[in-house]
Amino acid sequence: MELSHILYHLGEDRKKYYNAVCPPIIQSSNFVFDDLNSFREAIGDESKHTIYTRGNNPTVTILRKKLAALEKSEDALVMGSGSAAIAAAVVSNVKAGDHIVCIQSPYSWTYKLLTNILTRFGVSHTFVDGTKLEAIEEAIQPNTTLLYLESPNSLTFELQDLTACAELAKKNGLITIIDNSYASPIFQQPITHGIDIVIHSGTKYLNGHSDVVVGIICSSKKLIKKIFDDSYMTLGAIISPSDAALVLRGLRTLELRMQRSFKSCEKIVSYLSNHLKVEQIYYPFLPTFPQYNLAKKQMNGTGGLFSIQVKADHITQVEDFFHRLERFLLAVSWGGHESLVLPICGLYNIKGKENPSLPWNLLRFYIGLEDPDWLIEDLDNAFKALP
Repeated sequence: MELSHILYHLGEDRKKYYNAVCPPIIQSSNFVFDDLNSFREAIGDESKHTIYTRGNNPTVTILRKKLAALEKSEDALVMGSGSAAIAAAVVSNVKAGDHIVCIQSPYSWTYKLLTNILTRFGVSHTFVDGTKLEAIEEAIQPNTTLLYLESPNSLTFELQDLTACAELAKKNGLITIIDNSYASPIFQQPITHGIDIVIHSGTKYLNGHSDVVVGIICSSKKLIKKIFDDSYMTLGAIISPSDAALVLRGLRTLELRMQRSFKSCEKIVSYLSNHLKVEQIYYPFLPTFPQYNLAKKQMNGTGGLFSIQVKADHITQVEDFFHRLERFLLAVSWGGHESLVLPICGLYNIKGKENPSLPWNLLRFYIGLEDPDWLIEDLDNAFKALP
């Protein structure tokens, strides 16, 4: 299916809504029935019918069709946040006594789900170095049911070999789940590598305007129905129709935004790779990146996210570097029009919290839609703070 058709036309039956170019926001919570037979049919399988917006909603359904097509999956669900999508996908596929193999240092809320929540209900886990297939294989136990991946992750960008992981999982009867937020479906489609369930923090690239929090689950019709009937309907972490309409709006420019962010990012990384005050760059498409060949094999691009370690003798020098930046906003998310920076030194020395394992001279940058030369000027000025 052509990308242009997915983004601009798929699921949009304009004759049903006065030939309007944009789909309407069906804000109704409740939907009525003409007779008992149609009511009984709907109640019999709510996954296929519109009864109550906690389950299905016409505006959200259009979004689901587009997201599934983007990921080359059969179906999709839309939830109120990326962490809700992760929780729903995982919880629906484990039971007491099961074991999960997960890549080490996953997204913080994935980590808390595995370590704080599921352990209370008898679901165990093992964190492994996902860059090594043998480490994943060695961690599989007789009661392992799930393999959780995140490729690349969103701080130091380690990858997993998706095809090899999918083959290993199928051989051992495991469900595979991947967080694909970093690359977006524009640059990576894990379903085509054999992965079962793909998750996104749609807050980021898919919406792309920093004004909606949303999570996405893409998979087969069978697995989506299982999740729908189980945790999706039970926990009720849904997205509102008005927010779904904003994500639909964001998808119109998804390809354009991704390509712009990617190209600007490559230009800025190239500038940084020659800078004497940069100690290390974490970016999958940099030839010196340890998994460069795998990244080029699995992804068509990277979006705008990368990290660097600057050369500094003390944390205060990194703080001075950060304070000189004027065109990068300090924030924890990414994927919108604005360029951002997350200095790890800002996570140090917080009362009541342990310092992170990441080095204090690490900074994660997100390159948005601004002129990359304008951003490079800002970095040039900030580097004056370093010895």
